[in-house]
Formats: sequence, structure tokens, C-alpha cells
Amino acid sequence: MAVVSGDFELTMDELRVVARYAAESAQEVLPVFEDAVPGDPRPRAAVDAAWEFANGARRTRWQRVASLDAHRAAKEAATEAARLAARAAGDAASAAYLHPIAKATQVGHILRAAACAARAAELHAGGDPAVGTRLVEQARKRATPVLVDVLRRYPPAPTGRSRVTQLMAGLDASLRAFC
Repeated sequence: MAVVSGDFELTMDELRVVARYAAESAQEVLPVFEDAVPGDPRPRAAVDAAWEFANGARRTRWQRVASLDAHRAAKEAATEAARLAARAAGDAASAAYLHPIAKATQVGHILRAAACAARAAELHAGGDPAVGTRLVEQARKRATPVLVDVLRRYPPAPTGRSRVTQLMAGLDASLRAFC
């Protein structure tokens, strides 16, 4: 079993759990991007790259490149909902490269796709915060004990004023309280 070392260890199986979790979140809102920007395959390619790794393939340059491409697509999207959906896809692909460094910023590799997806869905529903709250709750329920164990190796998610940061911090707190 391959292990990535730093401040602590992460196994490839644990990284696959994180990538699967992020891919599930991003996939939920991929249509938000594709409806807004038809013909741009970059976010879908990022989600596909995340799934490939999550399903047992080796980590490759594809996850890194697909992540960067999806983030570029996000910058070019005309609506905030589409931008966030593309960011969720990019974050899903980059989850394969979560670093075992005890820094709060690393929590984004675990939870930011879910938070971006929740905010994208919220905006797509006319800004209804209940939609985002519902998606965060679904993400909480979807978390496995392995994901929670990995999350607890890191400091809590950073807090901030943006809605995405608030959603991520709320999800982080609820998962850490999960028994």
C-alpha cells in the first residue's frame, strides 16, 4: 500500500476516499456549468479524472492538468453558479493530491468541492440558502468514517465571510462532531 508522508501519513486508499467524496459533490452541479457553458469539456474532464483515481487508477498528471483546466474554465464562466460548479470539478480532480501537511488550508482539498457545489446549487435556485444547507447536509451524510478520520488529522477549516467559506466551515464542524 503506497503511503504519502508529511506531518502524518495518508494512504492511497484514503486519498481515493477523499477524491470520491469530492467527485460526488462536483458531479451534482456539473450540469449547472454545462448548461451555462455548453461545449466546454474541461470541468467534466476534471470530474472524470477524479473518478478515475477514486476507482483505483494511479495518480497521474491528468488529475493535476484537469484540475487546472477546470479552474481556468471557472474564471471564464459568465455566472457565479457556473464558476463555482467548475471550481468544484477542479477541486475534485486535485483531491488526489491532498498533502499530509497539518495546515487548515489543506481542508479545502477535502471539503471545498462540496461547499462550492452547495453554493452553486443555491445560486442556481435563485439564491435560496436552504438549497445550500440541504446539499451540505447531504455531503455530511455521504461522508464515510475514513473521510472523517482523514479530516480530523488537519486543523479546522479556515473561517471567513464568503458564503463558500461559511458552508465549508459548517460542513467541517459537523463532520468533526460526527461519531
